[in-house]
Amino acid sequence: MKCPIDGNNLVITERSGVEIDYCPQCRGVWLDRGELDKIIERSAAYTTPPPPPQQGYDDRSDRGYRKKKKRGGFLDDLFDF
Repeated sequence: MKCPIDGNNLVITERSGVEIDYCPQCRGVWLDRGELDKIIERSAAYTTPPPPPQQGYDDRSDRGYRKKKKRGGFLDDLFDF
C-alpha cells in the first residue's frame, strides 16, 4: 500500500496484537476499522489501577480544641460535675 501523503510504501507492524500501517518517511499511522478500539482495550488491561485516595491530615487535634477544665473549688474534688 502507498502512503496517501507522500506516496512511499507503508510498513506493517504489530501493536498490542493489532497490525497497523505506518509510513517511515512522514511517520503517519493508518488504522483499519476497529483497530483503534482494540488497541485501547488491550492497553487498558496493562495499566495499573490508581492508588487509593490518601486521607488528609487532621490538624485540629494539634490546635488545642480540647475543652479546658475550669479550676474549681473544694466541691469539684468531692463531686463529679
